[in-house]
Parts: sequence; C-alpha cells; structure tokens
Amino acid sequence: MGDRDSLFKYNINSGIRYAVYIVISLIAYSGTVHGQNRDIEEMWMRQRDSSELSFNQRNYLYITDDEMLEIFDAQPSFGLFHDNYFITGIPTNKEINDQTADAKFQISIKQRLTKSILPGKTTLLLTYTQKSFWDIYQNSSPFAESNYNPGLTLVRPILHDHQLKGAAVLTFEHESNGLDSISSRSWNYFTLSGIYFYNANISIQAKLWAGILGDENKDLNQYRGHGLLAFNFRNNRDNIWTSLVVNPTAKLNRINTIFEFNYKPSLKANQYLFLQWYNGYGENLIDYNRYTSMIRIGVGIKPPMRNFY
Repeated sequence: MGDRDSLFKYNINSGIRYAVYIVISLIAYSGTVHGQNRDIEEMWMRQRDSSELSFNQRNYLYITDDEMLEIFDAQPSFGLFHDNYFITGIPTNKEINDQTADAKFQISIKQRLTKSILPGKTTLLLTYTQKSFWDIYQNSSPFAESNYNPGLTLVRPILHDHQLKGAAVLTFEHESNGLDSISSRSWNYFTLSGIYFYNANISIQAKLWAGILGDENKDLNQYRGHGLLAFNFRNNRDNIWTSLVVNPTAKLNRINTIFEFNYKPSLKANQYLFLQWYNGYGENLIDYNRYTSMIRIGVGIKPPMRNFY
C-alpha cells in the first residue's frame, strides 16, 4: 500500500509539472492573441457601452451592415475559433485516484480563406479543433485519446435595422480519434448554428447537426443527440463569463450538460481562470457511450466570438 501511495504521489507531481509547462505556454500565447483581437474587443465595448445592461430589456449594437463587415474583414486572417484551454480535475461519480483523475486540453484555430465576398456576404474559414484527454497522473502519463476536428465554415453576422442581432454559422466537419480497428471512431457531418445577442450581457446559441457515422460508432447520435442549446452570460466588466450547454440525446431521455465559469484576473489580458463541469455521455469519441461526470479547473483564452460551441 505504501509503494502504491508513493507512486501515486510521484505521478501527481510529474503531472503537475507537465501541466505547469503547458499553462505557461498558453499564457504566453494569449498575449499575442489579445493583441490581435483589439478591433473585435472594441466592437464588444461599443455594444456594452450602448446598452443599459438590463436582464429584462433587449439592447443591440447599432451599426450598419457595411461597418460590421468592415470590422469583420479587418480581423487577422489567423486566430482562435473556440475556447483554448488546459484544465485538470477529478470525477464526481467514482473513486478519485491516479486512474480516474486526468487533464484535458483544447486547441482551436481558424484561418480565413476569404473576406465577406461570397454569396450572402459570407466569410469562408478553415477551422481545426483538437481535444485531448491526458492521463497525466498515471505512470508514464499516457494520452487516453485525442479527437481531431477539422472543418470548412461559412460565417455571416446577422443585422436588422442597423442592429447586430447575432450570427449564422454553417460548417462541414470531420471528427475522428486517429485510431484503427475496433478503437476507431469517426463521422462526417454538417452543423448549422445560430447565435442571438439578447443584449450585451446575454447570448443564446442553438446548434443542429447531421451526418454519416463510422462503422464503429453507428449509435453515436443516441448519446450525443442532434443538437445543443448554450446560454451565455458576461458581467459588465467583461471579466466573468458563465455558460450552460444542454445537449439532449436522440431519444430525449437524457440530457448531457456542460457548465463553465471563466474569471479574468486582469482586464487588460485574455487569460481566464477556467472551470468546467461535464456531466453525461459523449465527452470524447472512444467512450462516447459511457457516462462521465468530471469537474476540472485550469486556464483558458477566448476567441473574438467569445463563448461559441
């Protein structure tokens, strides 16, 4: 028992060292990203300053279609797509040990291929998201799985009467885990997302998907369903963000949920303390049909579109 406890402590210390290295790299990179996002940050500031920030009153950024597209096209061609983060944590539904505690990180980037010159004044993006699960506290710290998710994305801000109401996003995506034989998981699918800005504090996202499933995960939709709803809130100072994502399974008999809390210690930086609780099925591809409940904490950086799932 003593040898096992010593090994567990050694693995934890090694895992923490790996985590510290990654967090330092992520913080260093976020400074560059923050500098690239100044124009989009200014747009969000204008939206906040032009609103009464009331929960019971809708307020929008007043801006013309040409002004909005000019700001959109002026952004750097390369940048973040979804949240980028490194977090580590423990299960809430099983014993806590070096076999069940882990780390999770996400890298998500985009490369703009065109400005808003396509039909409907849409913009074409090449996107890539990688989500990795790391058994960082086990002996030799092996990776449990990585999910690779490239895509081609069309984006269009939605305006009405010179008011920014939200955005529409259409994407063709591939997701797989890079493994073969019975461990292989993959699918190709289309997603359609709509983001609605209720006011400068509150946004709502709806997302639907459909596609062709791989042979080893024909029942993936039974656990991941066909869509999600995300409810996002930020405070007046823009240093606290919270999100609740609900994802019903195909038969509507279970709901996968994600709760996220982000706190930015410095208003001048794009670095957040990041807390995530995942409860349900389908967090990764290899064990999509197994229930999991994990709470993790770490550091994250956000893209210009903020909370986008």
